[in-house]
Amino acid sequence: MLEVKHLKTIIALEKTGSLVEASESLYMTQSALSHQIKDLEERLNTPLFIRKTRPLRFTVAGERVLKLAKSVMPMFTNTERDISRLLSGNAGRLHMAIECHSCFQWLMPAIDVFRDQWPEVELDLASGFSFAPLPALKRGDVDLVVTSDPQVLSGIHYEPLFSYQPMLAVSRHHMLASKSYIDPEDLATETLITYPVEQERLDIFNLFLDPAGVSPHAIRHAELTIMMLQLVASGRGVAALPNWALTEYLEKDYILAKPLGEESCWTTLYAAVRVEQLEMPYMSEFLKDAKASSFQQLKGIKIAN
Repeated sequence: MLEVKHLKTIIALEKTGSLVEASESLYMTQSALSHQIKDLEERLNTPLFIRKTRPLRFTVAGERVLKLAKSVMPMFTNTERDISRLLSGNAGRLHMAIECHSCFQWLMPAIDVFRDQWPEVELDLASGFSFAPLPALKRGDVDLVVTSDPQVLSGIHYEPLFSYQPMLAVSRHHMLASKSYIDPEDLATETLITYPVEQERLDIFNLFLDPAGVSPHAIRHAELTIMMLQLVASGRGVAALPNWALTEYLEKDYILAKPLGEESCWTTLYAAVRVEQLEMPYMSEFLKDAKASSFQQLKGIKIAN
């Protein structure tokens, strides 16, 4: 029985205190407003305000409708405003999932810049260790996934960010420290320290070990890059990480890094985005900022082909 126009009318009556002023605020004639109120009272089968009072006084039923109007109308107004901003590309949601902690090193400056430039966009950030991020992207649970392991999924676009070289981190006193590069067979007797994700999501397996049919002697998990490299430095195992993630530790002579294979392995890091969001102004701006930040912050990367 109640319509949005009725709620707007009740609020106008409460604000102005008279039919004349309420009709002017609603850009209606007094006759049209009176007809609308009479129609509503007939629908509800009760009067909503006491006639010939100034300021206008609501009945108990009128107070109840007014309470509803004050509760509901801001929701309509906010929704209309949000939709307008979405259509203009100035507002939206950017929930990101990242598949490696090392990415925070260069991604956080880009996020800081983006937050200042796009305050109307709702930002959120999660690690991709605890769930499968690409299926979550397809479902709409997240809006962007930083990954080096693209999967063919309908409606998902992979924007290349940069190419990097996975390398093996070893202790300075490790028996592999003297080698100029690592062969897959070298890892058959080693404990490999990795992030706690499925093997098929790790470069060391996809690019290096699986094609050679080699498995490490043992696998140990660590969630943080610094934890992995502390274990490496203390001789508890070896770890494969992007060259840019190792720069700080190499400069401090904390560990050594060896190329994977004589020809060295290179792979690409992507930002996975749903196709329909690619043209959103804030999304295209973030992708541009992310690429710029990566080349400002990281050493040893190159433009992806």
